[in-house]
Amino acid sequence: MSVIDLMQQSSLFFLGSTLVFGLIVGSFLNVVIYRLPIMLEREWRAQCTELFGNGADENVPTEPFNLIRPGSACPQCRTPIRAWQNIPLLGWLLLRGRCANCKASIPPRYPAIELLTGICFLLVAWRFGVTWETAAALLLTAFLIGLSFIDIDHQILPDNMTLPLLWVGLALTLWHGAITGQTLFIAPKEAIVGALAGYLSLWSVYWLFKLITGKEGMGHGDFKLLAALGAWLGWKLLPLIIILSALVGAVIGIAMIAIAGRDRQVPIPFGPYLAAAGWIALLWGDALVSAYLRTAGM
Repeated sequence: MSVIDLMQQSSLFFLGSTLVFGLIVGSFLNVVIYRLPIMLEREWRAQCTELFGNGADENVPTEPFNLIRPGSACPQCRTPIRAWQNIPLLGWLLLRGRCANCKASIPPRYPAIELLTGICFLLVAWRFGVTWETAAALLLTAFLIGLSFIDIDHQILPDNMTLPLLWVGLALTLWHGAITGQTLFIAPKEAIVGALAGYLSLWSVYWLFKLITGKEGMGHGDFKLLAALGAWLGWKLLPLIIILSALVGAVIGIAMIAIAGRDRQVPIPFGPYLAAAGWIALLWGDALVSAYLRTAGM
């Protein structure tokens, strides 16, 4: 009996395997969230140095730094993290949230991202079952989580994540008709229109806001993220995504100003709200739209 057969016959095994896989992916996303912005900054500084010809930038380290090298280490004492200490979620619990060498506190955010990814993967598996649609939805979920936390930390949505996500969404339309599904593998026309409408809708809002206020209300990465969601989910779900993201963003923004005393002039990243709304639309978008239409009597 193959693993696929076992997953199809045992939903418990399938869901449990997906949960564990999600925890592992969450551990890798922690690396992406931390290292990718640093890699981009080093790349930008190197390009600026080459462009202006000022010689090597002494502040840019020359040793390899990517998603694989160097190995994981404590940020305080630089002690390498052993394999058992790097087990998703369990390693943090066994260490009681502290470095085994210097006893420095390990932020609970790391296991939280692992747990969040595991739960999201579990919900995706529960929603789509043992299908190719699940594999595609898991990929989208991982990208959305990574992009959300990078935007929270640095207020950027890297092109080397948003653009591949856009192209993958368009490429999935090649399987339209060959692989059936209510959400993914949509028709090419619907995906292309979704990508165009997603980008141009926020692009238009951006320029309108800038013409009125003279300020930039959002980053260009938000345009590309919504374009990617449009390519994956189609233009029909874009209004739902925009409404959900704006609603959640407004509620959280007002709460942060009223409760936490956040300065109104400090920008709040919009990417996480788009990502959350897109993920909700991925799982329940059609049901939410249908429920609204029934309520409105349409």
